[in-house]
Amino acid sequence: MRLARVQRTTKETDVSVTVSLDGAGTASIATGVGFFDHMLEQVARHGRFDLEIRAKGDLHIDDHHTVEDVGIALGQAFRQALGDMAGITRYADATVPMDETLTRAALDISGRPFLVFKTAFPTQKIGTFDTELVREFFQAFTTHAAVTLHVETAYGANSHHIAESCFKALARVLKAAVAVDPRLGQDLPTTKGRLGG
Repeated sequence: MRLARVQRTTKETDVSVTVSLDGAGTASIATGVGFFDHMLEQVARHGRFDLEIRAKGDLHIDDHHTVEDVGIALGQAFRQALGDMAGITRYADATVPMDETLTRAALDISGRPFLVFKTAFPTQKIGTFDTELVREFFQAFTTHAAVTLHVETAYGANSHHIAESCFKALARVLKAAVAVDPRLGQDLPTTKGRLGG
């Protein structure tokens, strides 16, 4: 089973993440940031990953450190759970509609971190959650998972729908890209003989 556990402790946050790539979509998530928990639950459910995430952060300052550090730890956990990446599909793309919003994501599990994030929010907050933290999470995750990820919202009017479509699109591309292609066996999906570096 492709499973990883990551613990990240700093002066700002204490984060623990457990990821099973071959799960059933169950989630047990408590970061202290309600909207963020809801988004992470989307990743578990629509990616069919089992996620357990606990975070205690300096929320008396704001949500930034907690969201970013969860992104870092979750990215590290995905990378570890993939192991040597033998047999994975590697590439995926998904287009996710949510009411008036449409978001597309494309992913390459390349070992080379790069994020293109073309999504704008009409409001600065969703409830008490800063919308700029959506990009912060995606940047942290992409860097520490060592993947190339493109996210673009073609259109949308509701900030909640825009954010949720981004997280659901992430879930869908991760699900497809980490899937094992039985035709590959133990081969890596690259002509280089290695992914990344």
